Amino acid sequence: MLDILLIGIAILALVGVIFEEALHINKAKTTLFLGTLAWIILFIDANQGPELAEISEHLTENITEISTLWLFLVAAMTFVAYLNRKGMIENMLNIIMPAEISLRKLIFFTAIFSFCFSSLADNITATLVSIAMVLSLGLPFNQTMRFAVLVVFAVNSGGVSLITGDVTTLMIFLDDKVTITQLLLLIIPSLTAVLFLASMLSIGLKGKVKIKKTRREMRAVDYVIAGTFISTIILTLVANVLFSIPPMLCFLSGMAVMFLVATFMGEEEYEDPILDYIRLIEFDTLLFFLGVLLLVGMLDHIHALGALLDIYNVLPATGANFVMGVLSSMIDNVPLTAALLKADIAMSTAEWMAFTYAVGVGGSLLIIGSSAGIVTMSKVSGLTFAKYAKFALLLLVSYSLGFSLVLLMAHLVLN
Repeated sequence: MLDILLIGIAILALVGVIFEEALHINKAKTTLFLGTLAWIILFIDANQGPELAEISEHLTENITEISTLWLFLVAAMTFVAYLNRKGMIENMLNIIMPAEISLRKLIFFTAIFSFCFSSLADNITATLVSIAMVLSLGLPFNQTMRFAVLVVFAVNSGGVSLITGDVTTLMIFLDDKVTITQLLLLIIPSLTAVLFLASMLSIGLKGKVKIKKTRREMRAVDYVIAGTFISTIILTLVANVLFSIPPMLCFLSGMAVMFLVATFMGEEEYEDPILDYIRLIEFDTLLFFLGVLLLVGMLDHIHALGALLDIYNVLPATGANFVMGVLSSMIDNVPLTAALLKADIAMSTAEWMAFTYAVGVGGSLLIIGSSAGIVTMSKVSGLTFAKYAKFALLLLVSYSLGFSLVLLMAHLVLN
């Protein structure tokens, strides 16, 4: 009975997010309330019994994971907030883009930029930069929506083939299910699916966009901080691969360097305190993350996520992998992947590659299914669960195409 109640709370939270616009209640408020309520119910039910220690331990683990994500987000968002406010992203557009470009060409440019950047940086940073670039164009909302949907799918697709690009890819690699060279084979199917989606979203787009070439004045400190940001991304990847240093620690260190650079180079003299940029972060996004991850941690504690693995007893591995990808749009892909690896289900290398793609890209099907989607929803004013869901069928077709191509590529190369 308790498990049914807790699962009902999780479903209620999902409903609150879906109907946020109709209820006029911010999704951060509903998920945070229901996420904390679920854990309070668990503690009350334990009532100083033998399960209390286990519940407390699981909550501590859950909070640790959340705080790691929070701190990483704070650092990444502070960097992007500074560079955006100083006009660095606008200046970058002036350099890499022509004075005038058609909307059809622009949507393909956005697709490739988001895909490639997410292969180098983490998904959150790639999303922040890509969305900032889109918003700087000042497009009408209906066109901005198309670009936002594309960014979410492209960012999630770009990181799936590299162990530094997606946590689930790294988990599967560390469990010796696939090799680095086998993962690299995912690039072609992933990019093909992204370009297919861009083609579909470009239908009906007409006209051209004029890129404002009004170059913003930059000071030396701005260039140094931009260099610090890029260096932080690169060093984070290297440090994680070579020394297993958590990305959160590297980004916090990079943010600290940014603060020190601004101080020593006299940024404070311009009455623009560097620490004030932390206030520009969307804290409702962080609170939404907190609520969602508390609910996912609760579901993991009551073994509701592990029960999903029964799909592999009903469907063949290929079909089950496809479904798991779809489920990752509603449930965090990390515990899903962890549960599958723990169960040690026997699959071929091709099937593990398909699973890697599925849980990495499947979260794009719903706006709440990935960190890229949640960050995008927080940055694009007016973008809601329901409005994003209008593209669900097109996203499903694109996801299915990529999934099929992964299987085809794996069988052609590995057999």
